[in-house]
Amino acid sequence: MPSYARRHQLTGSLAYHAFNRSNARIPIFRTQNDYGHFIRLLKDYRNQFAIKLYHWVIMNNHYHILFEIETPENTSKFMAGLARAYTHYHHKTYHGSGFLWQGRFKLQPVQKEKYLIICGRYIERNPVQANVVLEAQNYPYSSSRFYCSGFHDGITFEDPLYKDFGNESNTRQEKYKEFLRNFDSEEEKAFQELESPQGDKEFIKKLIKEGGRYMPRRKGQPR
Repeated sequence: MPSYARRHQLTGSLAYHAFNRSNARIPIFRTQNDYGHFIRLLKDYRNQFAIKLYHWVIMNNHYHILFEIETPENTSKFMAGLARAYTHYHHKTYHGSGFLWQGRFKLQPVQKEKYLIICGRYIERNPVQANVVLEAQNYPYSSSRFYCSGFHDGITFEDPLYKDFGNESNTRQEKYKEFLRNFDSEEEKAFQELESPQGDKEFIKKLIKEGGRYMPRRKGQPR
């Protein structure tokens, strides 16, 4: 019997907000080459695991990604592989050793209807919250440019709710910029804490129906 997460995924409602931070919060993305290499890794792993990457941001010591994966049981394999691959690159480039990441990644189930794009706003606003840029679309290492200016970065898969911002691309882009500015601090707090799934009551009820298990389970793992 497949896990509930897998069965629910097939309804097209479930996405995952994943986050990881460097050990001791040290900067691990220092140059354009570092950011570029991580983006290439995201592209490689996206293709390998059949992932739709809707929103993402890479800061100097952490990253957020919001994605849908064809086989949820492969989520841990995807995240661990991404971490290992960048660790290998970083240690080789900077002659380092030891743990690069603070620990295991954090993962938050997100309902695609409505909550997907709200979570995406939180992710793309990270550079603004950190006082790196004044406007989210001015940060070069996130999906914001895809939505705000039509920049094709090669890894972003269009959020299905983006079309609701208008029929014309220019209209969608301008309305999305305004959407990024008009954030709700309480909504952002829920995505920042990553402690519970985000969705409506019915969505969460379905996720916890089978004994509170809402995270992807590897094949063969006991219930």
